Amino acid sequence: MVNRLLIWMAVAVGVVDYSYAQGRPNIVLIISDDHAYKAIGVYGNPLGRTPNIDRIAREGVLFTHAYVNNSLCGPSRAAILTGKYSHKNGFTDNEHSRFDGSQESFIKELQKNGYLTAWIGKWHLETKPRGFDFWEILPGQGNYFNPDFILMDSSKKRVDGYASNVIEDVAEQWLDSRDTSRPFCLVVGHKATHRTWMPDTCDLGKYDKVTFPLPHDFYDDYEGRKAAQVQDMTIARTMLMGYDLKMFDTQDAEDKDGSFARMNPAQRARYAAYYQPVQADLAARHLSGHTLTEWKYQHFMRDYMSTALSLDRNIGRMLDYLDRHHLTRNTIVIYLSDQGFYLGEHGWFDKRWIYEESFRTPMVMRYPGVVKPNTRDDRLVMNVDIGPTLLNAAHVAIPADMQGQSFLPLLKDGRRKGRKAIYYHYYENGEHSVSPHFGVRTKRYVLVRFYQKVNAWELYDLARDPNEIHNLYGKTGFERTEARLRKVLVHLLHQYDDQDALKIVNQEP
Repeated sequence: MVNRLLIWMAVAVGVVDYSYAQGRPNIVLIISDDHAYKAIGVYGNPLGRTPNIDRIAREGVLFTHAYVNNSLCGPSRAAILTGKYSHKNGFTDNEHSRFDGSQESFIKELQKNGYLTAWIGKWHLETKPRGFDFWEILPGQGNYFNPDFILMDSSKKRVDGYASNVIEDVAEQWLDSRDTSRPFCLVVGHKATHRTWMPDTCDLGKYDKVTFPLPHDFYDDYEGRKAAQVQDMTIARTMLMGYDLKMFDTQDAEDKDGSFARMNPAQRARYAAYYQPVQADLAARHLSGHTLTEWKYQHFMRDYMSTALSLDRNIGRMLDYLDRHHLTRNTIVIYLSDQGFYLGEHGWFDKRWIYEESFRTPMVMRYPGVVKPNTRDDRLVMNVDIGPTLLNAAHVAIPADMQGQSFLPLLKDGRRKGRKAIYYHYYENGEHSVSPHFGVRTKRYVLVRFYQKVNAWELYDLARDPNEIHNLYGKTGFERTEARLRKVLVHLLHQYDDQDALKIVNQEP
C-alpha cells in the first residue's frame, strides 16, 4: 500500500510540474553588464564565487555556446528586446544610436497577451522604455553608489545605497505590488560588472589574498592581425590609474571623480580605508614596465571579481524571493550578460570583438517541468533567440520580423542539431579603436572581415587555436576552407538581409 501511495504521489508531482510548464509561465530575465563567462564558477573558474548563478545552471541548463549579435551594451539589449540584428532594429552602436521604441518587441507581445511587464535597472537605449506596465531605469550607464533613477513621469530620484542592492529592492517592490492574477515578465538590468568596477563596501578586499594567473597570451604581439595592432584597449596603455584603479594622484582628483563625489561620508570612509593603503604600498614599490602592468592586472581583477560578488548575491535574493512566494515552479529564470568581456586575454579589457571572450556570453536558464536539472547544452544559441524563446514558452505567436529562433525545441529534444553557424556584426568606429567588422562562426572556424579602420580578412581554426592567435587567412592549404566559409557567410548575409555587409563582400575579387 505504501509503495502504491509513493508511486501515486510521484505521478501527481509530475503532473503538477507538467501543468505548470504547459501554462503561461512567469518570466524573470536578469541581464548583467560585461560579466565574462570565465569569471563564473559553473563555467570552470574555481575563483568565481557565483553560487547563485551556479544554482540556476544546477537547477536548469548551462549554455556553453551562447553568443551575441554585436558585443556592445546598447546593441545587445536592443537585440534581446526585438529579436533582430542591429541593422534591422536600428541600434548599431553606443555613440550614435537611439532605440526606436515603436517597433515590435517580445515585451510588447507578452503585454498584448495579458502579461504584466517591467524593466528595472540599466536600460542604456537612450529613449524611454515602451511596452512596459512599469519601469524605473538608470540614466545612461548609471552609478554604483547612490544611483539616480528615471521614473515613468520623467522625474528623477536618487536612492541611497549600492546599485545592485537597490535594483533588486525595486524589483521586489514591484513584485510585491503586482496583480497576482496575471503572469508577469520582469527584466532586471544590473550595472555590474561594468567599468569602473566599484565593489560594494562589504566586498572590498575579498580577493586580496588571490593571485590571478596571467593569461598565456597576456603579452600578445598581435602578429598577423592588423585590427588588433591598432586597438586601444590594453591594460598596459589604456587602463587608467585614477579613473579605473582608484589610484588618484591627488585628493582633489578623487574629489572631482563623479563616482566618488556622489558617495556619502560613510561610503567614502570605507573606500579610503581600503584604497589608501593599497596606493601607499604601490608608491613605495616604484613599479614600471611589465611589473607595473601586472600590478594593474591584479588590482583590476580584484576589483572586477569583488564587484561581481554583489551581482551574484542579488541574483540569489531574487531566487529566494521566488522560493518564498511559491513562484519557483512556474517561473522561467534566465541570467546572461549583455556580452562577454576580456579579463587580460591578449592583454585586453573591454569587449567589442568577434573573438571568443567578447562574442561569447554566459547564459543559464531554469524552467521547471521543461528543462531537466544539470543540463549542459553545447549547441549554438544567441541573444536574438531569447525573445522568440520566451514568446514560445508563453504560447504567444512570434512576430515574422524577428530574426532569432526559439531554442525551446532544442531543450525539449536533445537530438536536435541546432545552428551550424552564427553571424556577428560590430559597427562602432571610435572608442578603443576597434575596427568595425562582421563574420561567421561555426563549431570549428571563425571567418571575419574588418572594414573602415582596417580592411582585412582573418580566419581561425578553433580546434587547433582556441585563443585565436594564428590568422590563417591567405595561408597555403586553407583555400577550400576560406571558400566554404565565405559561402556560409554570404548565405547568412542574405538570410539576415545585411545589405551593407553584402556590398563589402561583393566588392572582393
